[in-house]
Amino acid sequence: MTRPTPATPAEAVRALMPRAREELAELVSYRSVADPRQFPPEECDKAARWIADALEAEGFSDVALLDTPDGTRSVYGHLPAPEGAPTVLLYAHYDVQPPLDEAAWTSPPFELTERDGRWYGRGAADCKGGVIMHLTALRALRALGGVPVGVKVLVEGSEEQSTGGLERYVEEHPQVAAADAIVIGDTGNFRLGRPTVTATLRGLTLVEVSVATLKGNLHSGSFGGAAPDALAALIRMLDSLRDEDGATTVEGLDEGRPWEGLEYPEADFRADAGVLDGVGLIGRGPVADRVWARPAVTVLGIDCPPVVGATPSVQAAARALVSLRVAPGTDAGAAERALVAHLESAAPWGARVEVRPVGQGQPFRADTASPAYEAMGRAVREAFGREMEVAGQGGSIPLCNTLAAACPEAEILLIGLSEPSARIHAVDESVSPEELERLSLAEALFLQEYARTGGAGRGA
Repeated sequence: MTRPTPATPAEAVRALMPRAREELAELVSYRSVADPRQFPPEECDKAARWIADALEAEGFSDVALLDTPDGTRSVYGHLPAPEGAPTVLLYAHYDVQPPLDEAAWTSPPFELTERDGRWYGRGAADCKGGVIMHLTALRALRALGGVPVGVKVLVEGSEEQSTGGLERYVEEHPQVAAADAIVIGDTGNFRLGRPTVTATLRGLTLVEVSVATLKGNLHSGSFGGAAPDALAALIRMLDSLRDEDGATTVEGLDEGRPWEGLEYPEADFRADAGVLDGVGLIGRGPVADRVWARPAVTVLGIDCPPVVGATPSVQAAARALVSLRVAPGTDAGAAERALVAHLESAAPWGARVEVRPVGQGQPFRADTASPAYEAMGRAVREAFGREMEVAGQGGSIPLCNTLAAACPEAEILLIGLSEPSARIHAVDESVSPEELERLSLAEALFLQEYARTGGAGRGA
């Protein structure tokens, strides 16, 4: 039986949703954590190859697996523009965060599972869902007669590790990013069903701090009380990064500027974050300031003995991984230097300290008055039935500034599937299929709208 040809983009996208679920399930099944210490690199290779094959099947030329300087691979493909049409670059990433405690997941993290109207799995929203969003939008347009703009696709292989592979590749090969507009499919709506573009991103610096005080562990009964404890020293150092209110206090670090725009009510934030009853928020000022416009330090991990199996010992060495989100307008390099100096100066008892930078990314601020934003606004209004909102994002996408430098005339928009219920980076990450459908439709409509404008930057 022949299926009827869809008459509208909405019909085309809706018809593609079963395929979107099937393909997202396959992508999620690849354990593509870009850290060979945790998962085999072959899992990333499988995901990259899958995406390359999908682009080739959609008629993309010059499809390639880009070997980036950090040892990972990104995927590139080009669909040439019709005569006189602009070119749009679509970005996503296929690498994912580690699943944390797999036993804590309600369903297996690398098995897409439908539950309560959502699809669960690591990377379902961040950002394998973004890959599927791009593919679904393009397929919908092809079903209606063709894609009216040129399209470049870049899918990164190490975004979650902040090791900068694709950034350095683009710096060396800026032609891969040449476009009139760039759609970063790696952020999310402020709330489910409330279409949102992201205007600012915090930057990021990641450091590993190691502390040593003794030649080896000592019996805490025989030596405790006089022997300097490396773990206790590390705890003091980490505690010095926050004041009594929990606000980040790194000496010499710019505190950022107040957020002007969409408000984030405290009650909404508490619900989104799952803050326990009776537990207060940290920091000062409006929530939007704290999560979008100010620096924030987080201790991501500590190497020390686990509670189960611990012995009565004074620790000779300890190590932590520390993340600092950098406020828009602050140079990430300067923030990193301030963090390193603070940790070194905070060490008690003359403990030996080594602070090793691991990764870095600059903050980003988009131009929200561009023709591309106007085109996206019209597309979103039709797809969601409501006006587009503009918000900040506390997370970091270091590639944005690299793309802006490589293609300074291009307009950059940030959208995506990571609304609060998605719980990205956490146990039980999920995506709303309705959100995936609406955003795929919005992107398809945007490409049509942008084709009508002729493109403002003409950067391709």
